[in-house]
Order: sequence, then structure tokens, then C-alpha cells
Amino acid sequence: MAKVDKKSLRDEFTALKEEFKRLSSKATMSTETKALFRTMLMLFEVVLAVFMERHTRKNNKNSSIPSSQTGKDETSPEQSGGKGGKGKGNAQNDTQADNIRTNTREKLAKVNECDNCGEDLSKVSIQGYERRTLIDILFVKTIEHVKAEIKKCPNCDAETKGRFPANMAGPLQYGHGIKAFVLNLLIAQMMSLNRIQKAIKALIGNAIAEATILKYVWQLNDILEPWEQSATNRLLASPVIHADETSLRVNKKNNWIHVYSSGVITLKFLHPKRGCEAIEDIGVIPNYTGVVVHDCWASYLSYDHCGHALCGSHLLRELTFIVDSNGYAWARNMKRLLQKTCKRVAKSKKKKLSGAEYANLQKNYRNIITRGEKELPPIPPRQDGKRGRIAKSDAHNLWERMKLYEEAILLFAKSTPVAFTNNRAERDLRMSKVKQKVSGCFRVRLYAEAYCRISSYLQTMGNLGYNPLVAINLALSGKIYNDWGE
Repeated sequence: MAKVDKKSLRDEFTALKEEFKRLSSKATMSTETKALFRTMLMLFEVVLAVFMERHTRKNNKNSSIPSSQTGKDETSPEQSGGKGGKGKGNAQNDTQADNIRTNTREKLAKVNECDNCGEDLSKVSIQGYERRTLIDILFVKTIEHVKAEIKKCPNCDAETKGRFPANMAGPLQYGHGIKAFVLNLLIAQMMSLNRIQKAIKALIGNAIAEATILKYVWQLNDILEPWEQSATNRLLASPVIHADETSLRVNKKNNWIHVYSSGVITLKFLHPKRGCEAIEDIGVIPNYTGVVVHDCWASYLSYDHCGHALCGSHLLRELTFIVDSNGYAWARNMKRLLQKTCKRVAKSKKKKLSGAEYANLQKNYRNIITRGEKELPPIPPRQDGKRGRIAKSDAHNLWERMKLYEEAILLFAKSTPVAFTNNRAERDLRMSKVKQKVSGCFRVRLYAEAYCRISSYLQTMGNLGYNPLVAINLALSGKIYNDWGE
């Protein structure tokens, strides 16, 4: 199909309307003819708006389509090798590495004689040092044998055996270090069971059965049940939470991971539904009275006992699409207004606008909405006998949404804890999609639920600065609640 010149097409239609106005003013057409042509022009304008949207390609810049499903952008610094986020990532890794048990040794390379003339320098004062560092990992396998004595009582001939430690319930078991390493590979690093078995065999010489690895998952899941309840209570006490959901395949069926995040806490729950039924069963939003930041999903908006804030990133992408497809001035002005306001809020000390600044923002916002109503094509009236919703363009739907939810859209400029975007929740869900790409799906629902709980714990502890190995060890040893403040 030939490429459509959107600008020239819109200009031609505008010229056609002007010509109709000029001819109408000469009184050469009857009233019936004018009404007929006005109706035709109105219908053509609606069709043109929809046509422009259908022939504008959506990507991660102007819609919610993920970047993995769009073509590579060579101009992006993250993809073109420019200034990316590597420095920030290293800073976080350094913080997490502080929790690793490290054995540090320091040696001194002495100078006893001059390399040039051979003069004895053993008693000469030191002017300074030059330091070099070697970092290495030594894999040490520790084996502990416990022999229980067996004695026969000379009085009653009963046989008595010595008691083994509580952590030695059978002839052979593995310690917390191996369990933490296995769970880290499975949950955090998202390796397959087969590859984990090969990695463990290369380290300790023993192959751990797949059933044993899954048993470790279930043990940690049970241990973290009270932690999850404690984290939920803390989440409900926070002034703002971020909410989002994404699909996850379980036993060849589509399920949904619902995430709720605030501060350092991240909680993910699995449910076969996406809407209000799932939200009710999970029980976070029905019991929450603060502000929920989300992407304008109707199920969230049905709860009016709590506040709502809409994600600015979603709105900016939708506005970008409207500008790309139809070039509406109101969409361009609204996008510019939101971007400027976001920057002003970020630079302010209180992370919000003053009363006068917010009133001015509302005035500009409403002026753009008013001008947008005049710029958009009118909606054709419902025909007699027709049922269902009236078909509207994406531009008209977005305009109506921005008019209806003005307070939720601008709340980031009025309330300090409210963020402009819902990126926090989306980032927390991102690794779940990677997990699905690696494994395809979960075969058993119970382990999918365990994955949600354990990954929630690891992400929360990661926000606190703990690497996954240390976090899992803390949970298995029961010390997590000491650091969690309970």
C-alpha cells in the first residue's frame, strides 16, 4: 500500500470545508442541500480521524506496546551504546555486595634493595604505597559428619541411639547455603531446573533431584507467608501505592499477576481474573484509603473510597499517537503542558506546586480541553433502533477521559507523595515477563503462586540493599523478622 501523506490529506479536507462555507454564503444552495452536505462533511471528518489513527503505527513511544514488540530504535541512547544506566546499576550492586561474607587479606611487597644500583634500602623510610587488588571466588564444599553412638543397656537390654541435630533429619541433607544458591538460580536468575541441576553437580559433585528443588521452593513459600501478611499491613498504611497487572500462563491458561508497590515493598499476587473479582479476592485496594496510582483501568476506578492518580507516561504516549495520527493542536498543547509541569514539580523543593501555580495549571488544562472539543469532529447522533456504544475515535475517547479525570491526572502536582508515572509498578512486573519467556508457563498453579510470593520478597529485600543469596539465607534461618523490625 502506498504511504499516505497525512498532512496533505488533512489540508485538502480543510480546504474542502472552507469552499463549502464560501458557497453556502452566496445563497445559491437550498437549505436541504446545505444540511445534506454538512452531514456528509461531518461523517467524512469522523472517517478521516479514524483512518488517520488506523494508518499510524503504534510502538512503545506512542502506546502501551512493550519495547520488545517494536523495532529497534537506533537513536535511543540505551540501544545505541550512548549514555545508558550502567553507572547507576553498578552503584546498586556495590550496595548489595556489602552483605556478602568476604575474607580480605593484605600483603606487603617490601623494597630491600635499589633496582638500579643495588643499594640496601631496608632501613630507608617509606615515601608512599601503590596498591593493586585481586578479587577471586573460591568454591569451598563443606561436609559435616555426625556419628550417633549406639549403646545397649545392660539392665533392660534396650538399644539407645545418640540424638542427631535438628537440621539432620535423614541420612543426607543439604545446608542453607546450597538451598539459597538453588533458589537464587531458579527465582532470581530464572534458570531452568535442568541447568540448575548441572550447575550444582559441577560445584559439589552431587546432582540434586528436581523434586528436591521444588521442595525447597515450597519450604521458602511457607516460611514467607507471615512476611507477606506483615508487608501487606505496611502497604495498607502507606499514603500512596502503585498498582498494575500483567498476564502469566499457568497450565496453558491465561492468569494475571497483580502487583502493589510502595516505598521498598513490592507484593505480587496471582489470580485467574484481571478485574474487580481479582481485586476483591486479593483484598488490598478494598481495604486501602490512600491514593492508588494506576493506568486508568476501569476496575480500579470503580473503588471510590480511595484516591486515584493516573499514570502520566500512558497519557503522554496516547497524546503522542494522537499528534502523529491527526496532528490535533489540543493534543500537542496538552502533551507540552504535562511535560513542563512534570519538570517543574521535579525541580521544586516540596515536589509539588504552590496553590497559585496549581490554579494556573488547572486554568491552562481546562482551556486546552475546551479548545479540543471544538477541534474534534462531532459525534454522529445515534440512529433510531440502534443499540450499543457509539463508535468514537481514539482521540475523542482520550479527550473525554482527560476531561472526566482532571483531578486524578493533575494530582501529582498537588500531592507530594504522588508520582507522575506508574513506572514503579511496571518495573516490578517486568521480570515476571522475562520469567515467562524463559519457562513458557507454569505447569502447576501452586508453584506459580510461590513464585509470586518469593519474587516479591526478593524484590523487597533488594530495595533494602540485600542480594538474593543473603535474603534467602535470612529467611531460611528465621532471621528475616529481626531485620524486618518484628
